[in-house]
Amino acid sequence: MSDYCGTEHPTAAEASAQGAPAGPPFAECVLCQKPTEYAESHKGITLCPVCEWREAERTACSG
Repeated sequence: MSDYCGTEHPTAAEASAQGAPAGPPFAECVLCQKPTEYAESHKGITLCPVCEWREAERTACSG
């Protein structure tokens, strides 16, 4: 995967295959229990990217 500079960055699967740790233990989404982008030590409500997007859509349309 490459970013806007054209430099190559490994995907999570590639990094995991290379023996690199996938990251800190991630908190579970409070709605669907899927892993989030937040560490377990994160304070407050943790939502996965999909639930975060849906919540933003819902609150934007509530007028």
